[in-house]
Amino acid sequence: MTVDQLRVQLQAQPFTPFNIRLADGRSIPVLHPEYTIISPRGRTAIVYQPNDDCNIVDVRLVIGLEVKPGAATQASDS
Repeated sequence: MTVDQLRVQLQAQPFTPFNIRLADGRSIPVLHPEYTIISPRGRTAIVYQPNDDCNIVDVRLVIGLEVKPGAATQASDS
């Protein structure tokens, strides 16, 4: 998994919510592209949730992106 693949998914039009799957088995939901920040060198991503919780992700540990077609997001409804 590369940071470029993550960027492509974040910039997809229309945006579709997805999960970031990590090597340790965790899955982090990305509900809106504006909830994710990628560091300038692309090594780290910070993913915020609607309640202001966040996950700091080492992009090198991302094993895949799980896209859920047709998933609606509360963020896009507001």
